[in-house]
Amino acid sequence: MKTGIRLSIYINYFVFAILLNSVGIVILKSQKVYGVDEVQASTLELFKDLPIALVSFLIASFLPRIGYKNAMLAALVLVTFACLSMYFGNSFWSAKILFAAVGVSFALIKVSVYSVIGLLTNSQKEHNSLMSSIEGVFMFGIALAYFLFPAFNNENEPDSWLNVYPLLATMSIISLIILFFAPFDEGNEIPGADIKDDIKQMFGLIVQKLVLVFVFSAFLFVMIEQGIMTWLPTFNDRVLKLPENISIMMSSILAVSLGIGRLLAGQLTKKYSWIQVLSVCLLASMALVVFVLPKTVTAQVDNIQSFTDIPLIGFAFPLVGLFLAPIYPMLNSVVLSALPKKLHSPMTGLIVIFSALGGTLGSRLIGWLFKNMGADQAFYYTLIPMGFLFAAIFILKRLTDKVSE
Repeated sequence: MKTGIRLSIYINYFVFAILLNSVGIVILKSQKVYGVDEVQASTLELFKDLPIALVSFLIASFLPRIGYKNAMLAALVLVTFACLSMYFGNSFWSAKILFAAVGVSFALIKVSVYSVIGLLTNSQKEHNSLMSSIEGVFMFGIALAYFLFPAFNNENEPDSWLNVYPLLATMSIISLIILFFAPFDEGNEIPGADIKDDIKQMFGLIVQKLVLVFVFSAFLFVMIEQGIMTWLPTFNDRVLKLPENISIMMSSILAVSLGIGRLLAGQLTKKYSWIQVLSVCLLASMALVVFVLPKTVTAQVDNIQSFTDIPLIGFAFPLVGLFLAPIYPMLNSVVLSALPKKLHSPMTGLIVIFSALGGTLGSRLIGWLFKNMGADQAFYYTLIPMGFLFAAIFILKRLTDKVSE
């Protein structure tokens, strides 16, 4: 039974990874095809993340009453229609509608998946390992997106890239069928006595010091990750002067490194404490921004026609994903493992809300920096949230130790 549930979770996450993180690609295409500027294009992140936050806020606390399987099936139906509307709509407004639908659907998927992880595991190490592997699969889905879109994109035919959306709709339908037939024991872990009490339980979590520090940490991390991931195709296009398709495919290096990093994270936590792993990861990430990014910006890149023409330094900065990768799943696992299972759904709602807000703010800030400070300077500012996050994880460690005493 658990095998079927895990397979359906992996496939759902894989499909949504492609859709959610195509936003950076669609931002680049929107500037070129629909004629919008950087700040206007960055609103696509807003249309994606605000519905995630809003829907998570409204439904997370009582989702166990609706049923995790029902919620995920509804999400897959909605996103199938959204992909088809993008294909036939072919406008910047169609892109906004697409990402709004993807945001609503992903809120249902993520709250369900994170809650089900708690039902499938019995210890913090099991929880951390499964969480890291699922998030790793998510990153490989992102990596596929960076090859899938260029496979359909022809710079001489402005509308050719839209042909990817019928394929994505088909993938959603396949995922829906597998999930529909997967056996699903959802348990009976309901937060409160009724829906009103469910919502009260979620708001009660917000005032806990542990939760406050955690949501601040999650907010900072997603601000960093989404800021870099969303704008890396534009960075490659403008700073490295790469052709459009190569700019997009080069961004897959970040996604692959994030995927590898998250799969490795599950193994590392078996030998080292999560605070040791996260400390090293954050220091290494900051070192890459300080020492590698300047060399990437000043690299002499001429007449790029394929990957082999790109100097090695061009591949270096995206490797920041290896070190950023373990942070998010480990933070989530640490706080969920410290709470009773009946609170996992409302806690996941808070995770999704603040992650979405962090992603929106990160993308908007980097978009503003790209426009006003220049594409060659924008990523340096990620050092600020990295510094705050480094301090926050030590406070979180102290608070989780108190809970376990």
